[in-house]
Amino acid sequence: MSIIINLDIVLAKRKIRSNELAERMGITTANLSILKTVKAKVIQFSTLELICKILECQPGDIMEFVKDK
Repeated sequence: MSIIINLDIVLAKRKIRSNELAERMGITTANLSILKTVKAKVIQFSTLELICKILECQPGDIMEFVKDK
């Protein structure tokens, strides 16, 4: 996969646990885990916006494009 999810890194920098983020977002930790492990095929802009709002970051802080070799 060419998209890397750096959500764990951003969470660690902000000293926020996954379950706290999930609670603040109003989703289950299982659904947040799906996003973190790149198992999700789609992410809604509203979800991305909410993550960025809560973590005070930019989408590029959470996601990274890496060329396939």
